[in-house]
Amino acid sequence: MSVNLDRILIIDYGSQYTQLIARRVREVGIYSEIYPPNISKEKMGDFRPSGVILSGSPDSVSNDTVDVEGLPLFVALGVPILGICFGMQSLACYTGGEVETSQEKEFGFAQVRARGHSRLLEGIQDATNESKHGLLDVWMSHGDSVTKLPPGFKVIASTLNTPIAGIADEVRKFYGLQFHPEVTHTKRGKEILERFCVEICGCAKSWSTEDFIKSSLRSIEGEIGTEKVLLGLSGGVDSSVAASLLHKAIGDQLICVFVDNGLLRLGEAEQVINTFQESMGLNIRFVNAQNEFLEALAGVTDPEEKRKIIGKKFIEVFERESLTIAGVSWLAQGTIYPDVIESAADGAGSHVIKSHHNVGGLPEHMKLKLIEPLRLLFKDEVRKVGKELGVPDDIVLRHPFPGPGLAVRVLGEVKSSYLEVLREADNIFIEEIRDANLYHKISQAFAVFLPIFSVGVKGDARSYEHVIALRAITTDDFMTAECVELDQQFLERVAAKIVNQVPNVSRVVYDVTSKPPGTIEWE
Repeated sequence: MSVNLDRILIIDYGSQYTQLIARRVREVGIYSEIYPPNISKEKMGDFRPSGVILSGSPDSVSNDTVDVEGLPLFVALGVPILGICFGMQSLACYTGGEVETSQEKEFGFAQVRARGHSRLLEGIQDATNESKHGLLDVWMSHGDSVTKLPPGFKVIASTLNTPIAGIADEVRKFYGLQFHPEVTHTKRGKEILERFCVEICGCAKSWSTEDFIKSSLRSIEGEIGTEKVLLGLSGGVDSSVAASLLHKAIGDQLICVFVDNGLLRLGEAEQVINTFQESMGLNIRFVNAQNEFLEALAGVTDPEEKRKIIGKKFIEVFERESLTIAGVSWLAQGTIYPDVIESAADGAGSHVIKSHHNVGGLPEHMKLKLIEPLRLLFKDEVRKVGKELGVPDDIVLRHPFPGPGLAVRVLGEVKSSYLEVLREADNIFIEEIRDANLYHKISQAFAVFLPIFSVGVKGDARSYEHVIALRAITTDDFMTAECVELDQQFLERVAAKIVNQVPNVSRVVYDVTSKPPGTIEWE
């Protein structure tokens, strides 16, 4: 990252929407990073922000365990501050206001009325509500509310249930919003964030994937020097783009290791080796560790434990492989920002959603140094970087595949027989999606093996076999997602093929759960 970029500091108090704030800011063309609320001035180092955004939180400002002690540091920076939900409440408390638990909690859609003029909201309202005197469709999620304004602040927005839904101190450029401008449900939310970053903080729109690539190449070259790097290549978007970026920076010093862990999709090992050796010219070593992984997973049913076992086993395989290659000092991974946030967010009140195998599964003491060149990028940014680097479209535009592979798509214990069934069912589903020209209209689609039995009828005889669940979602950011409304006849055709062609399956169901409340993967 160029040190000359304007940037926004985002303080994570634990909201699962925090990374959406960062993503929306970057979409505007302004660099942003997420830091914990207890960050020290020393740890911030050269990160000199043009503005600060305080995130929401699952906690309450009345909770003594919530860390808001960092606020003096952020206020002392002398830059504009925007508090969102909990961030607004903590800012209000710190500057002399009061917050109480609301009698009427608001979760979900609401309409905010802009009150008076403020640099933040002036002229911003939902176009469909122009005749309603400044009503704005927004997304609320709070149980506490500001009940007394701090000195120097004015009310800039309200709802029927929340008289103080927005506050502003125009002199100090401190603002607070009770609603969430970062989620797509707030129709003009991106404009509000752009107004704050560009007009109020004075940031130039200078962040781009081209800038990221240039600065990353310089950084990688300087950090790696003449040492060799081992990268675990899965064939997914993230590890593929990481491999391409590293290869451009250090060339033959990069050795890619493709581990067949027995948890891959049908024909995936052959496809990855052919694509990356022939199309991209990468140096790839193939390691067959199927038995090793499956033995380590035997009897394990908890998804968190499965992820951590797989992460640890990957490191063991890589470190073992590194001993056969002279000069290897680094382990590279395709870790991206959502992996880090979901595994263990930095916020004081953050809740782990699920450990990603390359984050939560890493051992405390590794023999190899770790380099993660995509660690601060979101999925859409990774794809843009891949396109800039010339990674083939069939890789860049491929649906995401979880690092732990089919281990988290076989619910409960992972068995070879279950994996065989799942591979066949998943392949049928994806082939049908491609044949219907739906693949690039869907963000992610896959099959899930359910370790339960269901009664069926095959050849006029009773069957009692397993269940396959199908999932297809659409999303812009993979932090929120909606179920794809697939045609009923299409689903019936897929179900019939799976039941008729895949042994030991008697029933197929379709998952219609959005994210939230569900996650995209079942485990």
